[in-house]
Amino acid sequence: MDNKYITVKEFLKEKGDDFKLKLVVGKKYLDKKITVSEVNRPGLSMAGFLDQFRAERIQIIGKGEYFYCNSVPYKKILKNLNQMFKKGDVPCVVVTGGFKPNRAVLDAVKKNNIPLFVTPFESATFVRELTMYLDDRLAPAITLHGVLVDVYGLGVLIQGDPGIGKSECAIELLKRGHILISDDVVEIKRRIGHILIGTSPKITKNFMEVRGIGIVDVEMLFGVGAILPSSAIELEVYLQSAVGLDLSKYDRTGLVEKTVNILDIDLPLLNIPVTPGRNLAVLIEIAALNQRLKNSGYFAAKKLNDIVNREIKKQK
Repeated sequence: MDNKYITVKEFLKEKGDDFKLKLVVGKKYLDKKITVSEVNRPGLSMAGFLDQFRAERIQIIGKGEYFYCNSVPYKKILKNLNQMFKKGDVPCVVVTGGFKPNRAVLDAVKKNNIPLFVTPFESATFVRELTMYLDDRLAPAITLHGVLVDVYGLGVLIQGDPGIGKSECAIELLKRGHILISDDVVEIKRRIGHILIGTSPKITKNFMEVRGIGIVDVEMLFGVGAILPSSAIELEVYLQSAVGLDLSKYDRTGLVEKTVNILDIDLPLLNIPVTPGRNLAVLIEIAALNQRLKNSGYFAAKKLNDIVNREIKKQK
């Protein structure tokens, strides 16, 4: 996951039209790798200060950099640019604002085998959109078996033993007005801010497989309001068959908080034993509401524990 990258060619294919990118030079070097979502405005580096130059980033030449290049003698700015580009493997350079690339910039990228693009987008807009795209494209990712449902605005990942009834539980939640993100396979990415975002594979989006019935189209059955393209994941519920389990060993107070690690993020975990007659959809609704209270700072189990401890102290 740490070695994830896209090539400049892939970037151009996926976002070239959206960003109105025009390749000026460097067609032979489009296989260069983009490995980080951050971009760089090389203003100080163009002036010769290279201590903090981040060569692995896409280099953005905006209005300030453009006019600086034009204000400095050609030989001096060319020397600075060559020194800058030799600091590492620069994936590409983008000139924003529709400016025509300075001659020194053109000569430097040619000498150092770096693709050069121009875009009519202003720097602030381009940097914002580019960073969002790269953050999503390069985010650490994993695919898990389960169902992702938005319950009262909280993303709940439902996993469990094979055939335990995950999809049937999700159907009941949909009937109760909650929202499906993905059934059977959930694609998860870790975003900036230690947030897990779950989505559905494109091929199975909006579809569910229910044992004994087959494939159903959730959007057609429940309406467009019953589906979402993605959701932050804030809770995992694991459904476990109670057959052969010692139920006395389950924590009945909720004071012991369990977590599951997904992409280096500890996610709250609830293990729910499945026995005949238990309404799993209602239990998951309660779990989601309770987790929202915890997120806001209210912990019912701890509050009751504090009340009991105070009463015990009074009786001593």
